[in-house]
Amino acid sequence: MSKDVRSSAGIRRVGIVFAGGPAPGANAVISAAAGSFLDEGCEVVGFFHGYSNLQEYDRTTRPLKEDEDYRLLTDDDVWGIRNTRGVLVGTARAHPGRGIHSLADLASEAKTVRLRAVYQALVDLEIDALISIGGDGTLMTANFLYEYQKRLAPNARRVRIVHVPKTIDNDYRGIDFTFGFFTAIDVLAKEVLNLRADALATSSYFIIETMGRNAGWLAYGVAVAGEADLVIAAEDIDDALSVFEDAVDEDGRVERVRRLNVDVLVERILDLITRREADHRKHYGTVILAEGLAKMLPADIVSSAQNGRIDFPHLVAERVASRYAEKTGESKKITGVKLGYEARSAAPHAFDVLLASQLGVGAFRALVERGLDGHMVSVSGQLELSSVPFADLVDAETMMTKPRMLSTGSDFHRLARFLETRTDRLWRVGRRREQR
Repeated sequence: MSKDVRSSAGIRRVGIVFAGGPAPGANAVISAAAGSFLDEGCEVVGFFHGYSNLQEYDRTTRPLKEDEDYRLLTDDDVWGIRNTRGVLVGTARAHPGRGIHSLADLASEAKTVRLRAVYQALVDLEIDALISIGGDGTLMTANFLYEYQKRLAPNARRVRIVHVPKTIDNDYRGIDFTFGFFTAIDVLAKEVLNLRADALATSSYFIIETMGRNAGWLAYGVAVAGEADLVIAAEDIDDALSVFEDAVDEDGRVERVRRLNVDVLVERILDLITRREADHRKHYGTVILAEGLAKMLPADIVSSAQNGRIDFPHLVAERVASRYAEKTGESKKITGVKLGYEARSAAPHAFDVLLASQLGVGAFRALVERGLDGHMVSVSGQLELSSVPFADLVDAETMMTKPRMLSTGSDFHRLARFLETRTDRLWRVGRRREQR
């Protein structure tokens, strides 16, 4: 460590790790956080590719090498990058806490091998605080590391941790909007509008799956901005769209679980298509399905998939086309498309740059001005900073996080329902015409 490095609230050297999928605005967070500490005379260490190198650390056999496993960031590195694509320090999905399912597991040497390696690497590199940037899995890793250190000897060195939430899915508890969400909506909505124009030109339909492996926030945002005719997410799977089947949990217990009734979903889309044709003479359209629906497929569909992989929108498109032919005696071009990856490293929307920058500064302020440890940085209102303890975000028994689902009946949900071409509204229009 350089001898002229000043101490800022006990922090002389801070580490930054970014894990999970990329998100627009990633470099704005890194820039604002690193720049804040550099201005205080602290050293900033950017770890490459998430926890991949940290979790393999061994003082003797696998030491970490500067410019190979990490880099000392400078002003030249972090200024002027807020609007750039990608992730300055790279990213990966390594999970040092994999296999830890309870607080008791933190006492197991076998289950904490990788976590212990991360801690030892940080200590040996003289890291005083770590800024963790990532999704729910990265938050769990940050909490594991926080809880692990609480169980060390009283005289053991501690590395303080704050977490910055990141996901284009926007399904994070403790914050209203995550950086990258609005950029992803913008990018994907433009794609949907392109497909809508294609559908209009060819009198066809596109069944479009968008990212959002748990919640429907992204699907609904894309549907509104992309003027889709129908959007369905996991939150919309009520009894009418469900089938129930037995499943065995991790403890060997049989439980009754809700699955997606694909036949009913197909009929709902078919009804949309035929009523648009009958009532409005519109022979084209786009339907948005959230990625989370694929996780709800019945066992018989999953087991029949080749190599265990299911092209969900293609499956639905094929079935809708088949039912359309059965019902009308005519063929209809219906195409399944997946969207999502093209949005993860897009140039960030101005709002995401603002939000990400504030979160980066918030990480600095949480550590230096408030002396926090084991907290997530958050914003609300007009980018007012706040923090949320890990204990409020992670289940104390399972050590898991829970996604923030879109509330059906909420104003945001109702907005999409109002703007889309709903089947029951079309039915009422058709009936009024018949009665004239």
